[in-house]
Amino acid sequence: MNPLNSIIGTIALGFIAAILAIFALDIPSMYVATSGYGSFSFLITVWLHVLAGIIWIGLLYYFNFVQVPAMGAALADSDGPGPAAIGKYVAPRALLWFRMAAATTWLVGVSLLAQANGAGFQGIMDAFLFAPGSQVIGLGAWLGTIMLFNVWVLIWPNQRKILGMVPATAEEITKAKFVAAMASRTNVVLSAPMLLTMFAAHV
Repeated sequence: MNPLNSIIGTIALGFIAAILAIFALDIPSMYVATSGYGSFSFLITVWLHVLAGIIWIGLLYYFNFVQVPAMGAALADSDGPGPAAIGKYVAPRALLWFRMAAATTWLVGVSLLAQANGAGFQGIMDAFLFAPGSQVIGLGAWLGTIMLFNVWVLIWPNQRKILGMVPATAEEITKAKFVAAMASRTNVVLSAPMLLTMFAAHV
């Protein structure tokens, strides 16, 4: 059985490849020796944070640069198949991965704030309160938190109306489209400085 024939098999194969790389390159010893954090578990947490973040931001860009324009083109094409296939089969699945990746990225990010320098809860507070030495990662944490809010409070509930997952009038759907679009575009804007601060904090 080819593991690449299923999503679960493909994901599992990726994790197995990462584990093989860890042992083949002796990454734990190398990381502990060269990192200021001195903990291999911290590296794994960073890796999970980045992995979830790639899924989250990748889907954010997919929605804004691919799916939304494609839905508009499908609606305008009187001879085409229409947007039903995207709305019924693609969008709900993409939105599931989108919001789960957003939540995972944020939760793992908070874990990183707690792990950094062994600060625990104080590390989280330092970041969100812009304590000296935590301003860069603090800005990233706030931007990520605003983006998470937009996903779960503005985008997802309104997308449920747009996709017909919950009852909504035509007027409510029109309003939902505007709110979801503006929140999603706001996240695209915020993603640029957020990614910059995340990387800058670890340089």
